[in-house]
Amino acid sequence: MGFDQRLAEQDIRGSLAHVAMLGQVGILSAEEVAQITGGLNAVLADIRTGAFEWRLDREDVHMNVEAALRDRIGPVAGKLHTARSRNDQVAVDFRLFTKEAALDLADKTRALRTVMLDEAEKHLETGVILPGYTHLQVAQPILLAHWFMAYVAMLERDEGRFRDAAERMDESPLGSSALAGTPWPIDRFATAGALGFARPTANSLDGVGSRDFAIEFLSACAILSAHLSRLSEELILYSTFEFGFLTLPDSHTTGSSIMPQKKNPDVSELARGKAGRVFGNLMGLLTVVKGTPLAYNKDLQEDKEGVFDSYDTLSIVLRLYAEMMPKTVWHAEKTREAAARGYSTATDVADFLARQGVPFREAHEVVGGLVGLASRSGRQLWELSDAELKAAHPLLSAEVAQTLTVEESVRGRQSYGGTAPEQVARAIADAKRALE
Repeated sequence: MGFDQRLAEQDIRGSLAHVAMLGQVGILSAEEVAQITGGLNAVLADIRTGAFEWRLDREDVHMNVEAALRDRIGPVAGKLHTARSRNDQVAVDFRLFTKEAALDLADKTRALRTVMLDEAEKHLETGVILPGYTHLQVAQPILLAHWFMAYVAMLERDEGRFRDAAERMDESPLGSSALAGTPWPIDRFATAGALGFARPTANSLDGVGSRDFAIEFLSACAILSAHLSRLSEELILYSTFEFGFLTLPDSHTTGSSIMPQKKNPDVSELARGKAGRVFGNLMGLLTVVKGTPLAYNKDLQEDKEGVFDSYDTLSIVLRLYAEMMPKTVWHAEKTREAAARGYSTATDVADFLARQGVPFREAHEVVGGLVGLASRSGRQLWELSDAELKAAHPLLSAEVAQTLTVEESVRGRQSYGGTAPEQVARAIADAKRALE
């Protein structure tokens, strides 16, 4: 009961739909429907105001509500359970919660996606250049706006997963009863519609015994958590003294208890850490479900805590990141300087030779030799002498090397989805249309 009392509102909504249907098909009289409906609404009001007394001896949310209803309206409350079991009752409550949680996280993911898109557009205008990494080594220069758009793309898929999951779980188990359906002349389509579901579940065993909708929700949560953890890791690294690419806002960091110079990236570290607990919730439910025979088993009481926890965790992390990213200050001089180090324009030199007709593999070998020469002498490629460059290949010169700046490297990446300003602007426009 300590966990499933959170489903009280969904439980009462399910009961209101059920009793209305019982009246519509003639199982209950209009007077009985009115009594039960009034009583349920009064119980709901008590729950919302905190006046409701939760009792452990009543086992769970369903029996607490039903007993409180009986206390309020008398024996007629017992008619509410006609053509219904706790098995389909908990299944419909939990589906309602999980569907609404999926749609809410989709909205919160969209909000962060919008923030990241705004940041991309802002930094496209300023042209901030960032080193792009592979193996956490400087690889090629990119626009900071391009980096933001990578997360916009991830978050778009994350939002889509939640919406897809909500669509697949848009079926009402109510009316499946214990597992085999019911002999009563109920209208499952009516209760499904009243609860906002697209349809009733097609199989009563599946309706009460399956929890794949919760597993799919937790899968979407786990993938989103992985993306947020990757974002967290980059922000943590980029905020260090060694990188110095950005300054996180004071509102989302803390100081050290002993070292006055420290500014700890708490939000990012906690988001990174909490990804593990969200992954664990998914694995926990998969492990519970894998050995349960049809239909309902008490093991399924373990389905709710992980869903509640993952929903709560991501609701907080998404909100904090949406607040934090616009307040983060990027240091353009530092990022540009870092992008120019590590021979990040070496590929551009090879591409230059390839455009002059040199086979790319040969060009790659030539530039590799130049990088070795430069690194042994502590220089960058553009600092090599004209003679050294021509010795490596007659098409190279100091003049050519000087033109291969990080800005030119970025401008040259004109392939669709690349980091050239025109391509990033196109990606931002496409992302805006997708949001609309």
